[in-house]
Amino acid sequence: MSVQIIRPGLLATIQDLGRYGFQQYGVVVGGAMDSLSLRLANVLVGNEEGEAAIEVTMMGTSLQFNEDTLISITGGDLNPVIDGNPVPLWRPIFVQKNTVLSFTGCKVGCRAYVAVAGGFSIPNVMNSKSTYIRGEIGGFKGRALQEGDLIPLGEENSFSRKIKKVLQSKLEQRSFASVDWYVPFERYVNKSVVRVLKGTEFEKFSESAQKQFFEQEFQITPQSDRMGYRLSGASLGLKQPFELLSEAVANGTIQVPSDGNPIVLLADRQTTGGYPRIGQIAAADLPVIAQMKPGDCVRFQEISLYEAEQLYMEREKEIKQIRTALLLKKWSFE
Repeated sequence: MSVQIIRPGLLATIQDLGRYGFQQYGVVVGGAMDSLSLRLANVLVGNEEGEAAIEVTMMGTSLQFNEDTLISITGGDLNPVIDGNPVPLWRPIFVQKNTVLSFTGCKVGCRAYVAVAGGFSIPNVMNSKSTYIRGEIGGFKGRALQEGDLIPLGEENSFSRKIKKVLQSKLEQRSFASVDWYVPFERYVNKSVVRVLKGTEFEKFSESAQKQFFEQEFQITPQSDRMGYRLSGASLGLKQPFELLSEAVANGTIQVPSDGNPIVLLADRQTTGGYPRIGQIAAADLPVIAQMKPGDCVRFQEISLYEAEQLYMEREKEIKQIRTALLLKKWSFE
């Protein structure tokens, strides 16, 4: 069983939840830009949450499934189609052998995740299947997916086979079939406000910069990628210059270099950074920024550490409830 890449599109890679435990050696964490969407894509097909999936960026990617396969598509709406028919998101989908799935363009968000039942049978590199393109490690041959690639699939479990059997009976004359229910998480890919905590050096910025950071709109520039988003807008200056030693940085750290234009560090961020940190995006809103694309505008809203923790726990509770509900459907799938 395998998935064949017909067209790679703008960028398609294999990603999981990242490569943790190796930053002290200069190895980046990487992983899915939108980890929430990846986790739920896997839950919907019966995989472990951290299994690898295909991260599709913006448009142009086409995949062929060489066997009957159970898949799910989450994240942004990149207008997925099969045989010219729209494919629904955020639910299990059965696709027949030799079916081609194509992503024809962004409608909402900019990244979609395609999970397959059983996951991908590719090697772990430092405990992860994630692709780190700059380092040429992980994923499929350490690179972005290319035309003609055949990615082998893993073995399905009983949950996946149960759903496949039911959906197969609903095919009628089409090459795919899906359930009527779905997980309502698309709200994460249609927002422009991102909640942040004050960064370690926030007080070292001028009063004007502190005010502008939370009141002004910033635009994501074309000079943005999986490593970080460069923003344009109000120039954020310091009260006075100072020396800062390089320190560890996290997903969602917002640094401000000497030109005053913020940089949001993301999945493929470097292991350390030496620019002043004006903010840190709350973990619950990392999927929001990950689904924005060049040209989109973002506003930052201040929250406390307590509020950020509550948002994180609420999200994890929702995911647990979804996982539990799907386990129940294993026995009463309709």
